[in-house]
Amino acid sequence: MKQNYKMIISYDGSRYFGWEHQPNTDLTIQGKLEQVLTKMLYGADYQASDFASFPVTVIGAGRTDAGVHARAMTANVLLDTDKTEDEIRDYMNQYLPDDISINELKICGERFHSRFKASGKTYRYTCWYSSQKPVFERKYVTVLDRHPDLDAMNQAAQFLIGEHDFRSFCGNPKMKKSTVRKIDHIEITENGPYIRFYYHGTGFLQNMVRILTGTLLEVGYGKRTPESMKDILEAKNRTAAGYTAEPGGLCLMKVDYD
Repeated sequence: MKQNYKMIISYDGSRYFGWEHQPNTDLTIQGKLEQVLTKMLYGADYQASDFASFPVTVIGAGRTDAGVHARAMTANVLLDTDKTEDEIRDYMNQYLPDDISINELKICGERFHSRFKASGKTYRYTCWYSSQKPVFERKYVTVLDRHPDLDAMNQAAQFLIGEHDFRSFCGNPKMKKSTVRKIDHIEITENGPYIRFYYHGTGFLQNMVRILTGTLLEVGYGKRTPESMKDILEAKNRTAAGYTAEPGGLCLMKVDYD
């Protein structure tokens, strides 16, 4: 009998083409997970017709972009197996690449859906400003060539708090669904060479956190005023906002459920 399993997953997204599986490559997080679970259920000889047609479907709480990381992505999957929770977790960790880890795996309610049931997400974007190079963390930070004004950026962030139409911060120009989202917390901190942006909201559009970060950095560099955030929101046009920050500095930290 099939049961629903909830997973908490960490991954280094540096070499992957994002979360969602694609027909022409096996270098996606979802694809790797489905490939290993298919091997567990059907044996090593099972051959999928392409990289998006495995008989097992892993549902993620979100679709992180190429190069983006996660410390605690939540996912769920329906499995018919006699293996225990620990045996499934250990099997997956044995055969998954070293840059993907199943941290937790538990049976959950049959109605649990990692994406539809999510009530909030926390993302962190990390920048580095120093005379030294981030040799051992270069894949996980964005190096800045000058120091931004954190007070101005935090002031600008306050205009983004609340429920707004974030179409100006959406990287998909063909988006037909609603672009209204609610952000309830943005905090920008500095600790040594690290400048970190924390975002918490009910959900985020494609590239939204990276565009928000690029726009706030432009405020920090004096290219925009904090008050300009109001005009950007009202424009509902991607060209009104700033640049899209690089993917390597972005990490999904947590997914909330009521």
